[in-house]
Amino acid sequence: METKVETMVVVPLDGEKSGGSTIERSQQENHEEEFQEGGLVGWATVAGAFIVQFCGFGYTTSFGVYQDFYTRIYITNESPSAISWIGSVNAFLVVACGVLAGRLYDKGYFYHLMYGGSFLISFSLFMLSCAKPNQFYQASVGAGIGAGVMYVPSIAVISHYFCARRAMAMTIVAAGSSFGAVIHPIMLNNMINGSLGFANATRVSAAMVSVLLLIACLLLRTRPPRGGPPTIALGKALRKFSRDWPYIVSIIGSSLFLLGYYFPLFYLQLDAVSHGLSEEFAFYALVIMSVASVAGRLISGAFVRRLGVGNMVLLSTGCCAVLIFAMIGLRTAASVVVLAVLYGFFAGMYIALIAPLLALLSDDISELGIRMGVGLGFSGIGVLTGKIISHHLHITT
Repeated sequence: METKVETMVVVPLDGEKSGGSTIERSQQENHEEEFQEGGLVGWATVAGAFIVQFCGFGYTTSFGVYQDFYTRIYITNESPSAISWIGSVNAFLVVACGVLAGRLYDKGYFYHLMYGGSFLISFSLFMLSCAKPNQFYQASVGAGIGAGVMYVPSIAVISHYFCARRAMAMTIVAAGSSFGAVIHPIMLNNMINGSLGFANATRVSAAMVSVLLLIACLLLRTRPPRGGPPTIALGKALRKFSRDWPYIVSIIGSSLFLLGYYFPLFYLQLDAVSHGLSEEFAFYALVIMSVASVAGRLISGAFVRRLGVGNMVLLSTGCCAVLIFAMIGLRTAASVVVLAVLYGFFAGMYIALIAPLLALLSDDISELGIRMGVGLGFSGIGVLTGKIISHHLHITT
């Protein structure tokens, strides 16, 4: 295509020195300028978005450490199911806030969302360190809101720098949350149950997250498409999306998947202990699952252009469904490790492919923020209700 354009310009047709060839060349140059792959700023933006996922969703999915500490020591006047609502609401807010964050991102408020969300996460974690024992209401959900306003924009901004490699870049960014789910629990578990105690451990964690988020904000840069922010209203956007059946089906499928997604994450450790395995081994079984999730997210990016987003989504969801039923057969340490590795790998693959799938279904890249926000917002219903259903199912079984 590029050679064709160049030939038409060098040897124009008679009487067409500034005709269609010039227009075609201009369109080609605009396309290359808009979607020039990567570059230093582009990959720096990927690194910054990776850090945002590490500190945002990665920290939220590490709530199991707080759940254990609150239940055994710090909030003993409340039931484990009541305490689990803290983590459930935080996780729900991360995806539910995407509706507002996606719209604001499309309107050009990217930096406001990044700096505002970073401040809210930092402030909330430092305030959490001041929470008193048996004061359930003092457990903060502010970090979930902060992570929520950053989640969609930090992924959607990748579309400014990548076209052919967009899915791969997005899966790299998505791996940040899984990497955070490895580092944060180990660090928090050792500090809270070690010499630092709850308050100091939370402050150290908050300080680390604050520094990393500052670095991320300095790395992140936007390069919006020409023409400025879109003028489409939210109501008009929703009416347009309601006629997009592939988009609707993908949202329904994502919500149904998230109904069962958290069951192994919440109960693999408990099931391992109930079958006579040590508590330390059971804790690190979750770490193994998170490491496998990092591998699943990164490997999916390497194969997505060859296998296709849709095919890999079907593969990952099918394997996850089978592995959830396989939890019935958990008996030995080997079975726990095998299930942790396999489920972590395929679940990580699916989570990494959500954003590329929604990007693939977007006919206008300037609407990607609101498309992702609405899609993840509805999927958040599956996150919230899935945790409740998982809890009651585990009690009855």
